[in-house]
Amino acid sequence: MIDRAGLAEFLRRRRESLQPEDVGLHRGRRRRTSGLRREEVAALCHMSTDYYARLERERGPRPSTQMIASIAQGLHLSLDERDHLFRLAGHTPPARGADSEHISPGLLRILDRLHDTPAEIVTELGETLRQTPLGVALTGDLTAYTGPDRSLGYRWFTDPAVRRLYAPADHDFLGRMFVSGLRSVAAQRGPGSRAAAYVDLLTDRSEEFLRTWNRHEVGIRPKETKNFVHPVVGPMELSCQSLLDPAQPHLLLVYTAVPGTESHEKLQLLSVLGAQVRP
Repeated sequence: MIDRAGLAEFLRRRRESLQPEDVGLHRGRRRRTSGLRREEVAALCHMSTDYYARLERERGPRPSTQMIASIAQGLHLSLDERDHLFRLAGHTPPARGADSEHISPGLLRILDRLHDTPAEIVTELGETLRQTPLGVALTGDLTAYTGPDRSLGYRWFTDPAVRRLYAPADHDFLGRMFVSGLRSVAAQRGPGSRAAAYVDLLTDRSEEFLRTWNRHEVGIRPKETKNFVHPVVGPMELSCQSLLDPAQPHLLLVYTAVPGTESHEKLQLLSVLGAQVRP
């Protein structure tokens, strides 16, 4: 059963405790609000201001699990806070572990400060959970995929268009790397895992995957330098640095170019052109 009073109070307290800088927003000179405004939280949670306001006023229908998950992410809640929010709304909290897609507040705070840098947060299966605007300009909106297509490694073997964004000379290595990584995750998570399901699907749908899988290669690590072929600005050589969440198998990937290089100039151009040049 939903605890409307408890839910409303918790939402208000969390909203008032957050500052614009905490969630990647700019603070206006005439700002008088203590914490975030309701409309700011609503935008972060991908819902209408009216809907969110009704929750804080103990009104409206009981929010769905999807809506509660969106609120938990928008308010930058920890896993414990997320679980508490689910219980207040009368829902069982999602399972923690490898399949959890709740991004930790720490990774979100870092991502929110990378507004001028291509960056993304991905799962251990290469499923993109969040991107910076410049990240979208570089690779397209990778969060729009659903089902197995959310995994870059899966799309690599089922959608030929994916490879256009990467230098042809790297295709063989990237395919072997994706298979090696999937093999490792499948062995770690075991039968019945999402990784095991991806292996079964790809075995049926891609002869190339099956050939690569049968090589039984393990331990192939990503290279620090990635060679992109953007459809508008052309080839770019970018360094990729990763930060692993200590509590969950999520990675923050940050792409940079060496200052003074042609790739750096193209990245700056991409930041100006923005989303209008999405791949």
